[in-house]
Amino acid sequence: MNTDIGSMITCTAGIVGGRPHLDGTRVPISAIAVSYKQGYLPEEIVQQFERLSIAQTYAALAYYHTNQAEIDADIAREEALSEKLAAEQLQARKQT
Repeated sequence: MNTDIGSMITCTAGIVGGRPHLDGTRVPISAIAVSYKQGYLPEEIVQQFERLSIAQTYAALAYYHTNQAEIDADIAREEALSEKLAAEQLQARKQT
């Protein structure tokens, strides 16, 4: 049985904010890319995301490398939002 690798990645409104993710999962490509950029090997990434196969992980990495600017921008937006929320929480704690 052959699998079309392109069918392993999808964008669905309402799932992970419509961002590219592995079909049938809620794992965004950006999450796999972050692990990869932290130095994890594909075999280690599979262990982090227990339900992923090695084929899904490699498909996600291929998608990341093909669309690196888009995925890196997505990661940067997520990090900026996280930092903003952390700063707001810190400010709220200081006011109480």
